[in-house]
Amino acid sequence: MDAESNLRRRGVWLAALGLCALVTSSCLRAAEERAERDREVGHARGDGLSVDVKHGHAAILGLDAQRAFLWGSVPAFELSIGNSTGSVRSIELLVHNVMPAAELRQTSGTSSAPSAPEWLAPTRVQWQLQIPAHGSVELALGPADFADRDPFEFALLSDVQEAIGGFHEMVDRVNEETDVRFVLGAGDLISEGTKGELERFQAELSRMDVPYYATLGNHELGEEPPPYHDLFGRGNYSFSFRGVRFTMLDSASATIDPLVYEWLGDWLDAGRAQTHVVAMHIPPFDPSGTRHGAFASKNEAAKLLNQLALHHVDLTLYGHIHTYIHFENAGIDAHIAGGGGAIPNRGDGVGRHYLVVTLGTSGVRETRLVEVDSDWDF
Repeated sequence: MDAESNLRRRGVWLAALGLCALVTSSCLRAAEERAERDREVGHARGDGLSVDVKHGHAAILGLDAQRAFLWGSVPAFELSIGNSTGSVRSIELLVHNVMPAAELRQTSGTSSAPSAPEWLAPTRVQWQLQIPAHGSVELALGPADFADRDPFEFALLSDVQEAIGGFHEMVDRVNEETDVRFVLGAGDLISEGTKGELERFQAELSRMDVPYYATLGNHELGEEPPPYHDLFGRGNYSFSFRGVRFTMLDSASATIDPLVYEWLGDWLDAGRAQTHVVAMHIPPFDPSGTRHGAFASKNEAAKLLNQLALHHVDLTLYGHIHTYIHFENAGIDAHIAGGGGAIPNRGDGVGRHYLVVTLGTSGVRETRLVEVDSDWDF
C-alpha cells in the first residue's frame, strides 16, 4: 500500500475515533442516534404487507409484493408477516446469514404451512408462504438443536478493514472448523464505512459455511447515518443459544449510549443464571497501552465493567487493537482478537487470526487462537 493511501486510511480512523476520544458532543450524539436506529431494525411496511421481527433480530433488506428479504442477526428468531389486502398473498421469504439446516415453523395464523426449504447456500434459504387476506402469520426460524444443552464452539473474527481482498482466505480457514456453529464479529468489518464496502463484505460472507453475527466498530462510521443498520441490523442486541447468552454492544464511539445501558440491565439480569458472553469493538480499558484503544471516559469504563462483574459475566471479547491479547478485566476473562487483516501491530509477531471458544451451560471450557498466517502485510 502506498504512503498516500496509508495516510488516507489513518485519517478515516482519526476522524471516526480520535475526535470521540475527546468526548465531543457530536460523537456522543452519534451513539444515541445509532441506539435509536436499533429500535427501527426488523420492521417494514410496503405493498400491503408488513414484517416485524421480534427484538429486531434480523434486518429487513427488502420487502415488495412478492418477497421479504432478511439478514439474520442471531441463531433463532421469531417474526410476523401481515397482509392488509383483501386477497391471499403468496410471497417468498428469503433469509441470508441463517444457521445451516435451520427450520421454519408456523406458530400461529390460518394459512398453510411454509413450503419445503430451498437452500441456495449453507447460510441462505428461501420458502414460499401463503398470507391470509386481512390476516397474519407468526413464524419461528432456527436450528433443531437450539434448546440442547451440550457444549459447542463459536469463533471471533474482527477488524478486516483494508484486507477485504484477502478475506476469502480467512473464510476458507474458518470453513475448516467443522464444529464452529457461528462467528462473532466485534466491529471494523470494513475500512471507510460505505454501503458498497458493507455489501462487498456480505458477498464475501456468502462463502462462509456458518453465519456471522456482528456489531459495528469505528470504521463503520464513515457515512452519516452509517449504513450498517440497513444491511446488518442492530448494533446492540442479546440472544441465547443452547443455554448460553450472548450480548453484542456498540462501543464504536468509545462509549455506550445511556439508552443501551437500560437494555443492558435487562440482558444482564436474563443472563445472570447462564453462561454469558459480552462482545464489543472498543474495550473499556486498553491492556496494550499503545493505541489509546479504550473508552473516552475511565469512569464509564469502570461503571460498565462493574456491572458485568456483578452480573457474573463469564467472558468478554473485543476487537479494535490489531493483535491478540488475553487478559482479565474486573476479574472477567477477556480476549482481544483484532486479527482480521487490518493494519497489524508491528513487532508483536501476531498475524491474521481468529479465536475459537468452546463453552456450554457450565461456562467457558477452552479458547484457542488460530493463526492464519504470521507475516500478513495488508
